[in-house]
Amino acid sequence: MIKFAKTSSALPACAIMLVVGCGKTHTQSAAPAPVQAQQPAMKPAPPTPIDKKREELGGKTWNPGWDADIEKALTPDMLSARAAHAVRSYCPRFAEEDNADKRAFWAYLFQALAGAEAGLNPTSDVHHTEPEVNKIDKVTKRPIHQEGLLQLTYEESDRYGCAFDWEKDRTLPIKDPRRTILDPATNLGCGIKIMENQIITLHKPLVESSSYWATLHPGTVSYRVFRKQMANIPKACGIGVAKPRSAVRPHEPAATAHS
Repeated sequence: MIKFAKTSSALPACAIMLVVGCGKTHTQSAAPAPVQAQQPAMKPAPPTPIDKKREELGGKTWNPGWDADIEKALTPDMLSARAAHAVRSYCPRFAEEDNADKRAFWAYLFQALAGAEAGLNPTSDVHHTEPEVNKIDKVTKRPIHQEGLLQLTYEESDRYGCAFDWEKDRTLPIKDPRRTILDPATNLGCGIKIMENQIITLHKPLVESSSYWATLHPGTVSYRVFRKQMANIPKACGIGVAKPRSAVRPHEPAATAHS
């Protein structure tokens, strides 16, 4: 009877140990909570003059979601000191701004560029007949067309690694919004790659005669169209529009953003 009592009293203790052990094992095997990717701080960009005018007239306007597409696609280099040097004629306080204000400046600039290039129309398609640009696209094997918000070509998929898919697009109508080159996020993302190549890789300023976009060639009619769209630059930049020295004529003083 005594041995039986000892054996029966030991069983509950063993059972308790097993329960505690199982509890510890369960705690250790719990999967860690997934880490949420931190979104960059962003601010909406103000509207360009053409965007305001089109809203008044009931035409195509800038989609605020495109600001977010631009700001998310910006690389650290586009927020760096080298970028500040390149854009100082339009945003002299760029180096002092926080990253949210820097992203807002770029969002505004690409909105202005899209206004000057395509009138903010994401399905814009233009075929220029001037000899210097009327050539065959090396990707499509057809005459070059400038397309989308930033008037880009399929050749940029090879030159800059842009996500244009000609094999997918070739069966779709010219202005079909399903075409990858006409997708605003894809088109704008490609524009950022081109701009980064200009100001970071090649160490050239924003307004430059060798820029991909004719609207950034100083002293031209196209540049004056772009410059007019830069009349509502985010206030964090500190001043209004300042003309690059190469574009200033002796009788034509630099304008301000509110002139």
